Amino acid sequence: MIQFSPLRVGAWARLALLLTVMAAGLGLRPESAWATHIRAGDIQAKPDTVTNNPRRVFFKLVLYTDNSSTVPADFATVFYGDGTSSCGQGIPRSLKRAIPGNTDTSVNIYYFEHTYPSSGSFTVSYIGENRNAGVLNMDNSVNTNFYISTTITIDPALGRNHSPILTAPAVDKAALRQVYLHNPAAYDADGDSLAFHLRSSQKVPLGITGTQGPPCAGTGNNNPVAVPVDNFRYPNSPSITGATPTQVAYGGLPPGVVGDPAIFVQDAITGQITWNAPAALGFYNVAFEVEEWRRTPLGRRRIGLVIRDMQIIVTASNNLRPTITVPADICVVAGQTVTGTVTAVDDATGGAQQTPISLFAYSGIIPPATFRQTQTGPPQAQGTFTWQTDCSNVAQLPYLVVFKAQDSPAAPAPPLIDEKPWRIRVVGPPPQNLRATPATGALTSAVLTWSPYICTNASQIYIYRKVNSSSFVPGPCDTGIPASAGYTRIGTVAASATTFTDSNLDASGVAQGLDRGQTYCYRIYAEFPLPAGGASIASQEACVSFQGNAARLVKVDVENTSTTTGQMQVCWTRPRPAGGGTFDGTPSYVLSRGEGLNPGTFTPIATLSSLADTCYTDTQLNTQDLQYTYKLEFVRTFPAGDSRPPVREASPTASSVRTSAAPATAAATAVRVSWTYNVPWDNASRPAIVFRRTGSSGAFVRIGTAPTTNTGGTYTDSDPTLVKGQTYCYYVQTDGQYPGIAYLNSLQNRSQVRCLELRSPPCTPKLTLDPTNCEELAARPQYPTPNDRYTNRLSWTLSDSPTGCDANVTGYRVYYRPTPTGAFTFLGTTTQPSYVHSDLAFNGGCYAVQAVGNGGVLSDTSNVACQDNCLFFVLPNIFTPNGDNQNAVFRPKNNSPVRSVHFQAFNRWGVKVFENTTTANDPVLINWDGGGPVGESAAGPGKKSADGVYFYLAEVEFADFNNTKRTYKGWVEIVR
Repeated sequence: MIQFSPLRVGAWARLALLLTVMAAGLGLRPESAWATHIRAGDIQAKPDTVTNNPRRVFFKLVLYTDNSSTVPADFATVFYGDGTSSCGQGIPRSLKRAIPGNTDTSVNIYYFEHTYPSSGSFTVSYIGENRNAGVLNMDNSVNTNFYISTTITIDPALGRNHSPILTAPAVDKAALRQVYLHNPAAYDADGDSLAFHLRSSQKVPLGITGTQGPPCAGTGNNNPVAVPVDNFRYPNSPSITGATPTQVAYGGLPPGVVGDPAIFVQDAITGQITWNAPAALGFYNVAFEVEEWRRTPLGRRRIGLVIRDMQIIVTASNNLRPTITVPADICVVAGQTVTGTVTAVDDATGGAQQTPISLFAYSGIIPPATFRQTQTGPPQAQGTFTWQTDCSNVAQLPYLVVFKAQDSPAAPAPPLIDEKPWRIRVVGPPPQNLRATPATGALTSAVLTWSPYICTNASQIYIYRKVNSSSFVPGPCDTGIPASAGYTRIGTVAASATTFTDSNLDASGVAQGLDRGQTYCYRIYAEFPLPAGGASIASQEACVSFQGNAARLVKVDVENTSTTTGQMQVCWTRPRPAGGGTFDGTPSYVLSRGEGLNPGTFTPIATLSSLADTCYTDTQLNTQDLQYTYKLEFVRTFPAGDSRPPVREASPTASSVRTSAAPATAAATAVRVSWTYNVPWDNASRPAIVFRRTGSSGAFVRIGTAPTTNTGGTYTDSDPTLVKGQTYCYYVQTDGQYPGIAYLNSLQNRSQVRCLELRSPPCTPKLTLDPTNCEELAARPQYPTPNDRYTNRLSWTLSDSPTGCDANVTGYRVYYRPTPTGAFTFLGTTTQPSYVHSDLAFNGGCYAVQAVGNGGVLSDTSNVACQDNCLFFVLPNIFTPNGDNQNAVFRPKNNSPVRSVHFQAFNRWGVKVFENTTTANDPVLINWDGGGPVGESAAGPGKKSADGVYFYLAEVEFADFNNTKRTYKGWVEIVR
């Protein structure tokens, strides 16, 4: 536990100030008046957990100093990143201690705190007395100050945040021509992900305006501006020695390649620094940064940055570094005890003297984890790591433990080390005792129950379902349920829940009921909250079977092709209750029809009250130009005195088979026949049959079969007797089955008849789409207003593809879809090479065009031209809820189409005063009137927020193709 000492101005602060003033009066550079002793350092930050003030932050400054220096270093100068600093006052040192096995270096600890005036990002920095003289990879180190910093983010939407902590000290020595290693053993208490990158050491040019503020040396605004130290080079640079240093043999990562140029690298994931290999004796300084990334519902966001600057001392020594062996990376279920044995041996190559070895372990999980050395050797050192995990340790990323082995040669040889990281991933245990049983009631439903989840810190439980059992068996640490297992997520409940009723909700949340005669199998797993995240292993599978039979569509057959008198026959199976009894209530069938392959709406066309009626002929249709999809509902109603609502069981929808035909070659020697459908049965197990007739009348003959998929297929009629200029007509018959239902195994359905005159195909159009002027819309005083609608303008030309195509066309067919993928819908025809699509709520969408030739022959579809929705969201900075109905609510000034807006407002103390979520269906987005409803607001329902400035956070999901999510931050003033 970090303890923080109170701030005070002491004698050393006054003496340091006096020395600085004296030096300035003598005309000396401030740097030259300082002693040289700082080797390394970094700054840690943690939130206030005492008063829970979100803007109050506690800090810990860690400095590693040269024991040969006489500089007391009792006080430190810190800049807080908000224009203030500790200049003239100083941060008192709380602790100074020796580091085991390193007699030349001590660690110094300084605790301090700061309360920031607002939310935001702040860089806390330390400028220290000069570096050691003679650092080889920079110029004039003796007159170069030492700079480190940590960037923190204060954001109410993020909650409390700890900066990364570097648990391993930066004190290890390097030996000439031997591999040097350093791992900071970084740890993030919140479970944020960390990334590591090397960077140059930095300094702050003192005495320059804008770098420091009085009474420190120089004048400015208390916001230091750091720059790279003069002539910084990484330690493997040939310019340091005048020759290209080379690698030595090394079995770690990255493996050494003897004779290749030396490397100085850092692993971006583990943070391990590898220098293979030093070629010159002396001091080196390097720095690296630790990026802190938080996983949020809106994606990953960088919220922090810690910079460590450290010194590496390369010595000449006959001592050889030891070799450490750590356990293989593992994954455990929360609640298990992790035990690992670490061993190390001292290198005795060439007769080198083996010495006792000290073992160290560094990690944020120590304590409560422990590491105890049981043997020092020689010949072998050994230690045991033990960690009793629990549910609070579940995380998406593994925990890192860095083990170090340090030998103990006779003076004056310095001790050398080897170190390796060990990664331990902790996952949640599977939920236990999942059971599925039929629910009582009119609707066919399943009730799932399970034992209370053992990890009370989990956030939610996901419920998955599939028809029939799965062969999926999760591995020892496989979390969640992969898509390959065949399950579909059907629900989410709180982690404290122990039951869920599956009544097969549709997209609108209306219960459809499960199918009788089916077996449904379920699994569940737990998810843990961000930022650490993580998940559990999936539960065992639980299955439930329902007796009886459901009503299922089995036929959507085109009986007659016509533009006005088209006819479809639709058939289905008769439902059967469980146990051979009768259905309660008054039963009926409701058959509905929609246009297209995936219609958005259905219109009821028939209600049949007799269960024996299982077919219906739909007439007066345009089966020549349109494809139809049908929906069947089995409905039971109850008498007026019965309080039970009607029971509606909907079967999966089924479409007709839609066939198209076009010349397969520009020479018009073959015809390509294509077909599409969307049905709940399996058409792919048997080939489709293709029929053809010559001319507009006469009998059809079977000409071949073709494999078909779950959505359609193609067949090329390349009969050598085909004649150019002749009319040919085609239809396709599919043959389907319901898997696992023996009596539903020959479901034959015909398409409409498609005729064409065999000619060279029309030339393919080349389509362009005029862009929407998003900038002009965003700049309007208000957009959209109630009458504002979008218009898309299309134009095209005929290409010369395919070769030999016919440019004499009679018109064009225009198609549209609102998304980048999916089926197109037919918009209309035109004889002009342009089309205006108007009165649109959204400007995003995709278009395609086909040219129509003589005889109705269609060209290949043009290129697909898409236009995404605009992305703009402009908020005002004032509103006046004073009762005059003018500017009375806080809402966007301008916005492009959005799906949702999650809005939060905070007062200047960081306290939330308002929160809501609005969607595209709401008449006004955000719509804050200065009061409730406030959700978690401190003001309370019905209360009004006082006049003044409030900070806001608006998380916007746009209605574009990518579901773009953006966060808007700013302030707004309430004036009444």
